[in-house]
Amino acid sequence: MNILRTEIRNAAAGVGVADTPDGLSRIEMPGCAATIWRRQLSSEVQTWVNALDPAQLPTGRLILRPAAVPDAVRHLFDMAGILDSAERQWLEADIADLAARFAAIMRAPYLRLRLDAISTNACRKFHIDAIHSRLICTYRGTGTQYGISTDGKDPKRVFTLATGAPMIMRGTLWPQTPPSGLLHRSPPIAGTGETRMVMVLDPIFDLEEAE
Repeated sequence: MNILRTEIRNAAAGVGVADTPDGLSRIEMPGCAATIWRRQLSSEVQTWVNALDPAQLPTGRLILRPAAVPDAVRHLFDMAGILDSAERQWLEADIADLAARFAAIMRAPYLRLRLDAISTNACRKFHIDAIHSRLICTYRGTGTQYGISTDGKDPKRVFTLATGAPMIMRGTLWPQTPPSGLLHRSPPIAGTGETRMVMVLDPIFDLEEAE
């Protein structure tokens, strides 16, 4: 696990890069604004996801206990009319595994799970979310873009997360200070014909405070 203090290779200052999923837990290290599990999906899974009709991509927004994620994801895939296959089973299992890992790292009793099919310039401005933390993974299309800002303006150097690589980032409600300056955005894709499939997880510590 490398906590990168300067901009080198394909990451930004304060962003940890790991080659195993266990490295995602280093988000709690002082000065670590985000952690990335550096991986690629298998060619079989990636080809299958890319071949899905954009109108058939599963979407949904749910608040649930981590143990309920597998059944919920299976239901969303069924609702989308996606036929059962080894690739579908792998993707369902991967979402459930990331949810379990993220909930354990954050010690969160509940999660907000969101699956989106994005073909517009959603959240195209660089920002930091008003949340405790977030895990994001793009399964299809261009990954999330991020960078470090020292003056509140757009980052001077922009990094693009690899497709299939999960990233955990801190939000403004993260208890440790000072702010890292890490900003992110959805890549601008309007007019390109691209449809992204994105999974987002947020920790929920109190159901009464959940939106």
